[in-house]
Amino acid sequence: MASQPGWVRADCHLHTIASGDAWTTLDQLAERVVAVGLDVVFITDHNVTTAAVTAMERGIGARVIVGEEIRTPKGDIIGLYLNERIPYVLPLAEVTGRIRAQGGLIYAPHPFDQGRSSLGASLVDLCETGQVDVIEIFNAKIINQDANKEAAELAARYSLPGGAGSDAHDPVGIGAAYLEMPDFDGPASFLSSLGRATITGEYRDYAPRFTAS
Repeated sequence: MASQPGWVRADCHLHTIASGDAWTTLDQLAERVVAVGLDVVFITDHNVTTAAVTAMERGIGARVIVGEEIRTPKGDIIGLYLNERIPYVLPLAEVTGRIRAQGGLIYAPHPFDQGRSSLGASLVDLCETGQVDVIEIFNAKIINQDANKEAAELAARYSLPGGAGSDAHDPVGIGAAYLEMPDFDGPASFLSSLGRATITGEYRDYAPRFTAS
């Protein structure tokens, strides 16, 4: 649990088995949030929201924010506080517009990680046009910390808040990175609280899904 009254621990970016390349079930997620002491989890599965909605409805011991990591031709972008799924491989501008139309937040994950589908230079254009709300400045799956540093520098340049997430695809990875921040209620409150957030995080590679017999 958070170290201060009225504060929470939030992992802003994680995946469940619904992502297709992850293997955390909702039961495992429920066990892990208790073990790590997380208060809020943003479930951001690839191109689907079904598991996040189910987790929110059934309860997992932490508050659930529905998100989606959406593949676009320019790279991945995350929508937070979504009410409905957004199709993948739409143009980036259409995806950000659909996130906004739902009252959601546009969150840029691992923007300079060259090993994944990242926005890179396209994120600068989004910043210039005011089409991003949060830049992920610590992603626990990034081994080269220069990529996280570059993201933090870009966020500072445009006075945008920084997010942090484990990007966990397995149960043990959940909580490898999280924010400790004042509690929040809704998108605007979340953005406001980010200004006082502190990051706890460490690099953690993807755990092998199968072990040799």
